[in-house]
Amino acid sequence: MKRSEKEKIVAEVADKVSRAQGMYFTDFTGITVAEATDLRVEFRKAGVEYRVIKNTLIKRAMHKVAEFDKIDEKLIGPTAIAFGYDDPVSPAKVIKKFREKVSKLEVKACVIGTDVYDSSKFDELASLPSREESIASIMGSLTAPVSGIVGVLNEIMRQIVGLVEAIEKTKSE
Repeated sequence: MKRSEKEKIVAEVADKVSRAQGMYFTDFTGITVAEATDLRVEFRKAGVEYRVIKNTLIKRAMHKVAEFDKIDEKLIGPTAIAFGYDDPVSPAKVIKKFREKVSKLEVKACVIGTDVYDSSKFDELASLPSREESIASIMGSLTAPVSGIVGVLNEIMRQIVGLVEAIEKTKSE
C-alpha cells in the first residue's frame, strides 16, 4: 500500500473516530464469510458502520483525534471497528446479539466518547439502554403526570355525571 493511500485511510478513520459516539474493536478470527455478512447486515440495520482496518492505521487515526494510549495495547491481530454515530451502545447490542449465535467474535476494547474500556466492561455497556429507549423512558416520565391528571379529571367527570343523574332521579320521583 502506498503512503498516499495510507494517509487517505488514516484521514477517513480519523473522521469516523471524531464523529463516533461509540466504537467497538473486535477480533473476527474464525468467523466465516457468511457470518461476517450477516453481522454487517445487522450493523447496517442499526445504523452502525463496521470496517476492517490495519492496526497501525487505526493507531495513527486515533492519535490524530485524541490521545487514546490505552487502545494501542489492545490492537493486536485482526481488528474491525464498529462505529456508532447516533447511539454509543447500538453497536454493542448488535455484537451481543450476534455473539449469542456465533461466539467467535471477540471484543478487544470499547470507546465511549473519549473513555476507553477493556472487554470486561462490554456486557455492562451492551446492557445500557439505547438512545431510543432512553428517549422513550424520558417521554414516558414526562407524560405520566399528564395522564394522571387526565385520569383524575375523568374520575371527577364520572362523579359529576353520577351526581347529576342522582339529582335528576330524585326530581322525577
